[in-house]
Amino acid sequence: MDQVRTGKFIKALRTERGWTQSAFAERLGISEKTVSKWETGRGLPEVSLMLPVCELLGITVNELLSGERLEGEQYRRRAEQQLLDFARDRTNPRTKVIVCNAACWVSVAVWLVLIFIAAFCDLPVWARIVVIVCAFLGISAVLAPILIVAVNTEVYTCPKCKKTFVPTLSAFLWSLHTTKKRRLKCPYCGRKSWCVSRLREEEQGGADGI
Repeated sequence: MDQVRTGKFIKALRTERGWTQSAFAERLGISEKTVSKWETGRGLPEVSLMLPVCELLGITVNELLSGERLEGEQYRRRAEQQLLDFARDRTNPRTKVIVCNAACWVSVAVWLVLIFIAAFCDLPVWARIVVIVCAFLGISAVLAPILIVAVNTEVYTCPKCKKTFVPTLSAFLWSLHTTKKRRLKCPYCGRKSWCVSRLREEEQGGADGI
């Protein structure tokens, strides 16, 4: 399933009917920004909106997800392919990042609680050591998959030169950050600044104009 292809398909059908993004959005009861997101390949209509979108555009859901008109045997093959695609991965990349960020904060909180217990509670020395070791092992076990997901799904845009890059693992790990930005040194202009995080899929989709 190609979100960019589907977005172009939606845009072409909307244009054929002489509707602006605003007019199309109004018919669906959604915002113009949402329509723009679909048409630039940065997302798909939610399940609850797929049938209304298809009805307005005069297509089937299978054609919507395929990004083209389908007939006969081609329709059946594409339907099977869509099922396979959904079976492979039903999780949106942004959802993965959000879940990983939440897991990171939870693990840090647990780590701090364990360190507090080891430092201030009346425990034998061996018990303190066990608690501290468990705390470090626990946070390491959680951070490893978080880093793997983040490095494989996020890119960063430099606010100075506007170029997009993938930071090194070391820079990613030790840089200051918020949920949307990370303080990194741009490999293109060499300046350090708060770079904006984007998904790799969003970056690819954003290259297609509205």
